[in-house]
Amino acid sequence: MLLAASKVFDRFKPVIGVNTDPERSEGHLCLPVRYTHSFPEALQKFYRGEFRWQWRQRIRMYLEGTGINPTPVDLHEQQLSQEQHSRALVNGRFHDQKSEVSGPHLLPVRALNEVFIGESLSSRVNYKSCKPSFKFSLHRASYYEVSVDDGPWEKQKSSGLNVCTGTGSKAWSYNINKVATQAVEEILKIAKKHESLSLPLSRELIQKVTNEYNDSLLYSPEEPKMFFSIREPIANRVFSSSLQRGFFSKVCVRSRCWNACMVVDGGTSFEFNDGAIASILINTEDALRTVLLEE
Repeated sequence: MLLAASKVFDRFKPVIGVNTDPERSEGHLCLPVRYTHSFPEALQKFYRGEFRWQWRQRIRMYLEGTGINPTPVDLHEQQLSQEQHSRALVNGRFHDQKSEVSGPHLLPVRALNEVFIGESLSSRVNYKSCKPSFKFSLHRASYYEVSVDDGPWEKQKSSGLNVCTGTGSKAWSYNINKVATQAVEEILKIAKKHESLSLPLSRELIQKVTNEYNDSLLYSPEEPKMFFSIREPIANRVFSSSLQRGFFSKVCVRSRCWNACMVVDGGTSFEFNDGAIASILINTEDALRTVLLEE
């Protein structure tokens, strides 16, 4: 479904997903599972008009800055190792020098689920000489600056950042930000101790608070807004983490990375190294036309 949607730019062309492997795929973007084995019934409902249109909002991206390369690497077409992925980006730059513009350049894809920005390597290995062997230290860090809704720029270092639509709010973004009942219980105990609260911390209350917070991370695919979240932020004297998550209309990211990429819906990758600036926003003209069958 994501791959098909990425090829459609006409907002009036409907895209309908059928889950062909319900045993291994949840198929959130597809028709209900029962239509996998009774698709003629779905066709009859379409014919009778027993459905409603659903306009799923999508994200558009602009690239600008020094030495940007808006040539995409299609991750659906090839299973790339990290070394091959980096080489593909370099080759795209070498073979398409004319695509290197200062911007802003509208990228030729729209994100139905999410956009992720971060270093290509999830961990970097530093070698420090020691006897009789080597010492390894792992770093999961992407360095960038971020501005939301045209606000001030903030230096950040993290494992990357995620910007999702309402469609994607049930996917990776949700798992980055959701909290466990154990964490909620511990926080409520601390609040109770400091404020001398007589609030009984029953299992039902803890579960209710947990569910309400986690549910607040989800929203309708038709809402023209984005949810921005930072994955594993680092906070110290140099780097801030005041902008960790929230709903925004526009997100701008300035790369300070060495070997980073911007990945759209897990299938299309763009080089995103030092000097590149991405502007990420929703334009309702990009909405994808899908259907909801009436039961």
